[in-house]
Amino acid sequence: MSTVVVYVHGLWQRGAESLWLRRRLAQELKAEARAFSYPSVTADAGDIARNLANTLTAIHADTLHLVGHSLGGLVILRAFEDGSLEPQLPRGRIVLMGSPLGGSRAARNLAAVPLGKKIMGRVVCEELLVQRQRRWKGARQLGVIAGDLGLGIGRITGPLGGTNDGTVLIEETRLEGAAEHVVLRVSHTGMLFAPKVARAASAFLSTGRFSG
Repeated sequence: MSTVVVYVHGLWQRGAESLWLRRRLAQELKAEARAFSYPSVTADAGDIARNLANTLTAIHADTLHLVGHSLGGLVILRAFEDGSLEPQLPRGRIVLMGSPLGGSRAARNLAAVPLGKKIMGRVVCEELLVQRQRRWKGARQLGVIAGDLGLGIGRITGPLGGTNDGTVLIEETRLEGAAEHVVLRVSHTGMLFAPKVARAASAFLSTGRFSG
């Protein structure tokens, strides 16, 4: 039985930052862990989602999981949005980590300064500058990991308010229809290197519960 985990990165990243996390997931799940890379600033959300869908449908495996960090979680949701992708894929689950699913106060703060929107790029402007009420309607179980260690570059853009991981507010990670939501003592970037995050993600991908 073959298992593949596809990691989708966030803004201003390319996937290499996930090497430690992917190694842990591969070890825990006895899987192959890959990174899906995309131009997070220059491309639009629709094109990225279509490229991700094409990548996923080309994978031959018995089980196919997805892990999205930050903006990568929005890319995953966009790819599954119309319901046509799910029937084409093997069984599996999804974990979103620090994803601003309800919009991003940090992004709105940065958008208010000169060149802020240009620095963030098209996907952020399309997906994160307004508050949204998203709902997961997909067939596969989806879990969300949020952080409450408020250390990160999001704080330099202005006050975030509320408990946050330094970039994303916990309230912004809520997603109606998600199977589970857990808050861990990690920062936005730090969650990529925290053993407890890797364990929680592996447990959910294996069992549908973060507690394993």
